[in-house]
Amino acid sequence: MTLFCFLWTPLFYLFWRSLNDESALEGGTWALLMGMIIAFFRFFLGTFVNAGGFGFERWVSACIDVVALPVALPFIICVIFALLRIISAQANFTNYAFLWLIPVAAVRTLGWSSQNNPILLMGVPVLWTAVALGMGLFIGLAKNGWGLVLIPAILGAIALPFVGATAYWALFAQYNLLGIGLLVVCCIPMAISIVMSFLEKK
Repeated sequence: MTLFCFLWTPLFYLFWRSLNDESALEGGTWALLMGMIIAFFRFFLGTFVNAGGFGFERWVSACIDVVALPVALPFIICVIFALLRIISAQANFTNYAFLWLIPVAAVRTLGWSSQNNPILLMGVPVLWTAVALGMGLFIGLAKNGWGLVLIPAILGAIALPFVGATAYWALFAQYNLLGIGLLVVCCIPMAISIVMSFLEKK
């Protein structure tokens, strides 16, 4: 499980890059650098929310410390960089997020390995991937969409990290049916992104 947590994100990133067939990633150096800074900062600082039990505090911890914020933050930074013209607004935000998450996953593996918890070591990396690809899909639709597509895409990009956090919370609290159902919901945009990239490459 520890090896899965350590390798899943970089290996999936390589798979995703092979589908996109991009020779260079704009802002990639920034993504790796800032991901490393945030990862080590969080490692030494610890969690922001001291969650006890399985109630609301645990869900807030899932949002801030485990699933939602770690994936949403690189997208937020990417949008800010695009507005400041550090990177192009047409840059691939999903690749940026994956590069950011590689050092985050490595450092989190160090902190989680002693707990030997499959939800943390296997479930969370999969949720990170699903949320990152889903947010990338929705942001792409929002950038290129108009009319009826724009608002649902923006709402989807905002809601998906919280759906992922709720899926983690439900699995942690042993509400397995709810957790698996929300995990499937998170994976649907990911599956659409993979299929679309595969078809575009062909």
